[in-house]
Amino acid sequence: MSMTVGNVGASGDPDVMVDINTTPLIDVMLVLLIMLIITIPIQTHAVKLNMPVGNPPPPTVPPEVVTIELDFDGTVLWNGLVLPDRPTLETRLRVAATTPVQPEVHLRPNKLVKYEHVIAVMASAQRLGLTKIGIIGHEQFIN
Repeated sequence: MSMTVGNVGASGDPDVMVDINTTPLIDVMLVLLIMLIITIPIQTHAVKLNMPVGNPPPPTVPPEVVTIELDFDGTVLWNGLVLPDRPTLETRLRVAATTPVQPEVHLRPNKLVKYEHVIAVMASAQRLGLTKIGIIGHEQFIN
């Protein structure tokens, strides 16, 4: 029993088959299709939120603002008044943190102040319980 593959030419060599084997291509496409079918429900998962309707009422009293400025040499100014040392700053921060309605603390560092002075004030404010603190005057750092 024998089997002939292709036409036998004059020289006796079989012809080369030029057809592409599509079985691996079909297998890959089926795997990709299955992965797509599995991942579609995950992508369409949504979280239902009950968002408030309308605008919140405006605050009746404008918030108190405390401005802490840091000069280029590390000098701390509390609403324009120079504080002599770090314990005085921490005492004022502690008083501000214990008030029923905490003031907004605006930290305005000088462009030339060292980072350690800025982070020390921010760490003290956080450690003492102030929650409304922000850095202002960032337009000086653009250039």
